[in-house]
Amino acid sequence: MQQMFSPRHLFTTIPLAMLGFALPGAGFADELNLPVGVTDISRDIYDLHMLILWVCVAIGVIVFGAMAISIVAHRRSRGYKAKQFHDNLTLEIVWTIIPFIVLVALAAPSTVVLLRMYDTGGEDLTIEVRGYQWKWQYKYLDDDRNETVSFFSSLATPRDEISNQSVKGQYYLLEVDKPLVIPTDRKVRFLVTAEDVIHAWWVPDFGIKRDAVPGHLNDMWTIVEEPGVYRGQCTELCGKDHGFMPIVVNAVPPDEFNTWYGEQLELADARKAALSKTFSEEELMVEGERVYNAFCVSCHLPTGAGIPPIYPSLIGTSVVTGPRDEHLKLVIDGVPGTSMQSFANQLDAAQLAAVVHYERHAWGNNAGDVTQPRDVIALSE
Repeated sequence: MQQMFSPRHLFTTIPLAMLGFALPGAGFADELNLPVGVTDISRDIYDLHMLILWVCVAIGVIVFGAMAISIVAHRRSRGYKAKQFHDNLTLEIVWTIIPFIVLVALAAPSTVVLLRMYDTGGEDLTIEVRGYQWKWQYKYLDDDRNETVSFFSSLATPRDEISNQSVKGQYYLLEVDKPLVIPTDRKVRFLVTAEDVIHAWWVPDFGIKRDAVPGHLNDMWTIVEEPGVYRGQCTELCGKDHGFMPIVVNAVPPDEFNTWYGEQLELADARKAALSKTFSEEELMVEGERVYNAFCVSCHLPTGAGIPPIYPSLIGTSVVTGPRDEHLKLVIDGVPGTSMQSFANQLDAAQLAAVVHYERHAWGNNAGDVTQPRDVIALSE
């Protein structure tokens, strides 16, 4: 959407242009500056940032310019002697009033932008964003259809790239297995929270970021005008794999979003049907490997070797060779006081059955049993 010209834009663009002529290579300044973004609110934030920046530059030029002139023109070598005085009431009043006026003048546009940033009412779609170590869960809260679409979004960068065994891709550590999908030209409200530790959901192009705090809901909103793929990251130090927690948002036209949403509802129905299905061992291994790579690999590694003693090995240990129900309980309930979290709210019965079967029969393990969704359901009752 084309922005209308305003004096504020004149104030922010002309000094930048002058700086570009004055400094060789100043075009690279855009790479270091705050990104403009793709939403109205992100552009407002950028304009406010530039306004305050140039006010600070002007103040710096005046203050340090006066200091430089005084130091050079009134130096001792020219015969000047410093005046001796203890206080100057007029000067103290002036240097108190002028900063006060500047702060009040900047407070007005800042307040306008802040009020817009926190105006989350009138939304067309509400999405719950829940942080886990180290992935995001997205839940579409659709009251009209009385249905809920929910899924996890995990890092999709190949482990070979992370371990420097292959060339890193264009979106290294910024790619996920399932992106968040939102419609363009619609007000989307995000309810942000966390399950375990504090995370932070941040997409620079949207100009929005909120902390995800366990037991607390923060909200924010966005309206994306142009279709595209927008990337972000968790910006709160949330554990050893903090850097492996990217965010990918795919903004699509409303019609395309409705089609995608209908497909997700069908997938949700298929997942429910899978809870009563009897899977073959091959199917369990395939699904189990997928679940393991999405939820377990960050701690126990692709080889199952783990990082003892914090992240134990799953190769030939008592967990994977012992009673199956004990193994299931460990995955479902977790281990309080350790890094082994509960997966009861993250995986359904079919996924839990598959990943436990996979762990008991991968990497040379051969427990000789088969785990089905009904086993998980029976254990949970």
